[in-house]
Amino acid sequence: MLNSLTREKKNRVIVTVLGPDKVGIIAGVAQILSNNKVNILDISQTILQEFLAMVLIADMEASEIDLLTLKQELNTLGAKIGVRIDAQHEDAFSYMHRI
Repeated sequence: MLNSLTREKKNRVIVTVLGPDKVGIIAGVAQILSNNKVNILDISQTILQEFLAMVLIADMEASEIDLLTLKQELNTLGAKIGVRIDAQHEDAFSYMHRI
């Protein structure tokens, strides 16, 4: 049986957004997550000159879509608004960014 911390981490994804800052980027990402019942747990953003760098952690526990479908929706939004949006499972993100 999974304890609550393990269960929470099992369904977490990391969403990254990089690109020129403009109105509506965060709203667009949040709308896609909300529409798919993906809960934002934490979010951090910064503006580096005219570029937005955002990382958010989200929980897909209640979502009815899979990660691939979510990635496709986010990629479509990114292409439309001119930024790069990616989503990956927290385990994959942690593995790729280990020291």
